[in-house]
Amino acid sequence: MYRFYDMKDFILVKHATGAPGLSLLGLGPMLLPQRGIIKLKSFLDRNTLWAKRRKNQEIKKMLSNSAAIVSVWKNNQIIGFGRATSDGIYRAVLWDIVVEKKFQKHGIGKLIVNSILENDLIVEVEKVYIMTTNCERFYLSMGFKTERDQTLMISKKKDTFFFEN
Repeated sequence: MYRFYDMKDFILVKHATGAPGLSLLGLGPMLLPQRGIIKLKSFLDRNTLWAKRRKNQEIKKMLSNSAAIVSVWKNNQIIGFGRATSDGIYRAVLWDIVVEKKFQKHGIGKLIVNSILENDLIVEVEKVYIMTTNCERFYLSMGFKTERDQTLMISKKKDTFFFEN
């Protein structure tokens, strides 16, 4: 059985670009000290497969290079998070849209995505991308479309490429 949560049960924080309060000072809602990076790392470890090996210093760098960052808090704990990078005009990419498992299917993910899409650095962008493994239906319900005319290609940091002259 699902419990319905009223949005007043949560605090949505729209962080400044780079999230200096969260990453440098560890601030949470109401600008109160919350050991923000430690809580964010723990949250990502519990709720993702892809972010389990991230280190605190790497998370700080990730945040500092993000245009739009949103976190959702309940009782001084992070229960939702998302961010985006962007050039501010042509492209933006949503990253790390995560909701604590027990709070999923209550509108928190939609709140996070909509808050990011409404950010001044994202709202005018021509195309917003999202890569997902398991949540395609969620993003389709938010108005995203599966792109068939482009191919996702990845180059891993540790790969070695040889070029001929």
